[in-house]
Amino acid sequence: MKVVVGLGNPGSQYSGTRHNVGFDVIDELARRWQLAKPQLKFQAELRDGNFGGHKVLLVTPQTFMNRSGESVQQIVRFYQIPTESLSDSVVVVCDDMNLPLGRLRWRAGGSSGGQKGLADILLRLGSDQVPRLRLGVGRPPGQMDPAKWVLAKFRSEEQTESEFMTKLASDSVELWVKEGIASTMNRFNRSSEE
Repeated sequence: MKVVVGLGNPGSQYSGTRHNVGFDVIDELARRWQLAKPQLKFQAELRDGNFGGHKVLLVTPQTFMNRSGESVQQIVRFYQIPTESLSDSVVVVCDDMNLPLGRLRWRAGGSSGGQKGLADILLRLGSDQVPRLRLGVGRPPGQMDPAKWVLAKFRSEEQTESEFMTKLASDSVELWVKEGIASTMNRFNRSSEE
């Protein structure tokens, strides 16, 4: 089984914000795969699907960003995914202010890079060897508070780029499901930078 976790905040007021790009990718995958409406379990919305010969669980934690690990920890326990298998079984999709808008960056593991939802997941799973897909949302302009920036909606002139990023990120998750992290990093880290 493959578990794809998209990070964001629940509630319509957060829809379309920079912090919710992880949710946007899950919605795009669910649309592509024509999955049924999500079920609420493990403090998350869950959608079951099949892609590329794999059973896939699409997850959007409903705990708010900074406590995303509560939900992911419950799912990993329920499906009995051992710590040593996290690197092949789970991917976290999240926003990253340190990347320009539209840039994708896949990593096999490492630190959270300051992304609090990812940090909570790594802490609760007891491993930093969890693949993650970071989606660039750009730096806040001037002296703007970073927290306000990530909770703001994309500006009208950014809409096309953010929608393209969601589609490209979804393509990359599909490749991860089929071929794993090495192929995905090789193809999408490079193509994202071009």
